[in-house]
Amino acid sequence: MTLDIHNTALLEEYHEQMASYVMLRSVVMQQLNNFIAEVGIQVNQVESRIKTEKSFIGKLQRKGHKYQSLRDITDILGARVIAYYNEDVDRIASLAEKYFEIDWANSVDKRKAHQFDSFGYNSLHYICKIPQSLYHDAEHPELNEISFELQMRTALQHVWSDIQHDLGYKFEIETPMEYHRALSRLAGMLELADNEFSRIRGEIIAHRRRISALMEQGRLEDIPLDGDTFAAYLEQKPFEKLNRYIASINNAELYETSTMVYLRVLLRLGMKTLADVEQFIRDNYDDAYQLALAQLGPVDLDILSESIGIQNLCIVHIIKDGGGVMGLKRFFDIVNGESPANQTLAEMVMGFAKRLSFS
Repeated sequence: MTLDIHNTALLEEYHEQMASYVMLRSVVMQQLNNFIAEVGIQVNQVESRIKTEKSFIGKLQRKGHKYQSLRDITDILGARVIAYYNEDVDRIASLAEKYFEIDWANSVDKRKAHQFDSFGYNSLHYICKIPQSLYHDAEHPELNEISFELQMRTALQHVWSDIQHDLGYKFEIETPMEYHRALSRLAGMLELADNEFSRIRGEIIAHRRRISALMEQGRLEDIPLDGDTFAAYLEQKPFEKLNRYIASINNAELYETSTMVYLRVLLRLGMKTLADVEQFIRDNYDDAYQLALAQLGPVDLDILSESIGIQNLCIVHIIKDGGGVMGLKRFFDIVNGESPANQTLAEMVMGFAKRLSFS
């Protein structure tokens, strides 16, 4: 099918202004990435595309009569932000409204359609321009005049849309009812999953806020010991004082390392709350230092891991509790990984401890 005179002129204009669309694409991508990073939203992907000549001609063949000039075609440049959660789609939309000029008359929130079969198309579509207050190039003022389409959707909506596209499936096309029903059920399941991810995330955030509030109030006895709470507890550096005390034996430097592996040890030692961990530190603090002194005094180590404090606390606790060499080996198997060398290490540490009063 050939183009009429009007659409041929639009196609020529498309070619003439392609360089401007390429520049605008770069500006839009930079601004999107900047303001998303600024507020710390984790997204799946930020992408963009310029309509190919083939796609553009197809649009002219279908709708060319609607457009007076190229500026009336608002989706030649399209950008898309794929977020993980529904609420982040709303946050990104708010940022777009803050930084871009939005053509509200031609923008649409397809999520409000509430069609049972529309999950893959439930995205926000904004028609935008770059305001001069955000970006301006005196040599290319047209960059502030060209509209572009910004789509915002969740990762599940994006995947579903791609799957439907791959299947060549459209609900408005006559399709055997069995496929229609099957795809509709899947759409409903994915929409439920999208909502559940958001709900669970909200509950986890609320839980972490409650934990932070309890920590600030010093109510450690009300905080169960688990991965979340132990990670938050470690942010308060509860072992730093002991680490520095031990490092002072040889004026050693401390290098940062994760101590999350010790959570498994603390749980196996019977600790149930953060208050138990605090008591564990108090009960074993002096003996942990004495053990370190017996080990480090005769040597000249100038660098130590930040796990030195909790490691010695655990060793002392295990020995006091009657765990002996086997208890120490199990401890080293957890923190170092299972190895025959842990038996030798446990025996060596027990040898040092036998000289001290707590053993």
